[in-house]
Amino acid sequence: MSKLCSVCGKTSARANHVSHSKRRVPRRQHPNLQPLLVGTEKVKACSSCRRTASKNA
Repeated sequence: MSKLCSVCGKTSARANHVSHSKRRVPRRQHPNLQPLLVGTEKVKACSSCRRTASKNA
């Protein structure tokens, strides 16, 4: 399953999980991908692109 927005190209970002003792462990932050119907084709778009598409529709 691809972690890439079909509309804007947003991908995963690198972040740190910081515990109470301030120990940092690397992790990934994935975009919030949701299915979006564009014409007759279903694509994966991030939530910000879906919101923009619904405003412009």
